[in-house]
Amino acid sequence: MRIEVLGSGCAKCKLLAERAEEAANNLGLAFTLVKVTDYPDIVARGVMSTPGLVVDGVVKSQGHVPSVAALQDILR
Repeated sequence: MRIEVLGSGCAKCKLLAERAEEAANNLGLAFTLVKVTDYPDIVARGVMSTPGLVVDGVVKSQGHVPSVAALQDILR
């Protein structure tokens, strides 16, 4: 599974990355976590509000930081 966190590297982006990693680890998933900070790449994925979460090429959230429990639901 490829998990991408899209954003400038702000506090919310870092928190999303931490929570996504925790959620994936809690589920025992094999995953790669990638942080995308290049604005044109973020916009190309259709994310207009950061932080964004993309799982296997599909935008799953944007503009907020879901809880670990919500992220586990997204990753299932």
